[in-house]
Amino acid sequence: MNVDTLPQSSAIAPTPAPRAPSATMTEPLSFAINGRFLTQPVTGVQRYAREITAHLDELLLEQGGQASLYLPASGDVPAYRVIQTRRSQRLRGHFWEQMTLPALDHRFLLNLCNLGPVVRNRQIVCIHDANVANMPASYSLAFRAVYGTLLPLLVRRAAAITTVSHFSAAELARHLPIAREDIVVLPNGHEHVFRWDASRSSIRAKHRFERPYVFIIGSRARHKNVAMVLDLAKALDDRGIDIVVTGGQSSIFAAEEHGPLAPNVRFMGFVDDDDLAALLQGALCLLFPSFTEGFGLPIVEAMALGCPVISSDRASMPEVCGDAALLAPPDQPAAWLRHIESLAGSDTLRATFTERGRKRAEAYSWRKSAQGYLDIIRERQAGKA
Repeated sequence: MNVDTLPQSSAIAPTPAPRAPSATMTEPLSFAINGRFLTQPVTGVQRYAREITAHLDELLLEQGGQASLYLPASGDVPAYRVIQTRRSQRLRGHFWEQMTLPALDHRFLLNLCNLGPVVRNRQIVCIHDANVANMPASYSLAFRAVYGTLLPLLVRRAAAITTVSHFSAAELARHLPIAREDIVVLPNGHEHVFRWDASRSSIRAKHRFERPYVFIIGSRARHKNVAMVLDLAKALDDRGIDIVVTGGQSSIFAAEEHGPLAPNVRFMGFVDDDDLAALLQGALCLLFPSFTEGFGLPIVEAMALGCPVISSDRASMPEVCGDAALLAPPDQPAAWLRHIESLAGSDTLRATFTERGRKRAEAYSWRKSAQGYLDIIRERQAGKA
């Protein structure tokens, strides 16, 4: 089955009219969820799992059904209305996922963060990208070893493999023993940004942003290509523009060292969601210069909040951006500088991409992707695939 939810072209498909539920659609579901993501720092992958799970909870309330989410002993749990949460005291991390989780529940299992127990075949695994294969230098040796061992086993055994973009589906099929048509595309969504409230943030007042700034969200992993933007610092300083960088250095990434930061670079580490909303809404634009990504969630977050985007023209980014962002090669800094100058010099251009971005973001829906997962589980449980 291939139930891709977005066309591969840059055009945004119109929202289809609601379908009346069939008798099959209204049959209650019962399944388990791998909740290890609730014990991990929230990056794009964990955001995906949290939002899909929250919308699954809403859909189960509306359509009927039940689910249990299992996690190691640590971790804060959201207040779900239908999904029951259960903690296990045995083991942690990969050991818990591979050894403890499979014995806790024998129902169909949903794994939303790249990995799942290899001994299970009645499961869905969402593999977000092929970045480990495409840019292995970005990742630690241990991380590469785990993914290199487990992913081929999972795609051979799992009942269904999902991913977040057509680009990722093609790359996974290129690197793993699975056909492109057997991968279901269920993208990220945008609705979560409307829970963020910039009025609760004091970050811009605290740091006294007196000049326009371009904004980067991401770690210092090599594939994020932050170094290219930092190399533009002097040229931007000469034009009266600052660079603001948020995010942190995760242990899964190989370290990349930069020289001393220029005076117009502000590196802020992790910020909360309200601060992120304030920084995006106040920015001249978001810069997203990655060499490769599975999706690029900050692009959609920025668009939904009215922040223009300049993005890399590689990997999944053209698919996600459509015609709603300025694109540039990630290895041509002069092109990025020209785009920044264009936005800084034209209120009309900024307004154009702000409007296009808001419309583009509406094409990406957590609720629609969550419904896609329920549809897969229902079909697999009915023995139709």
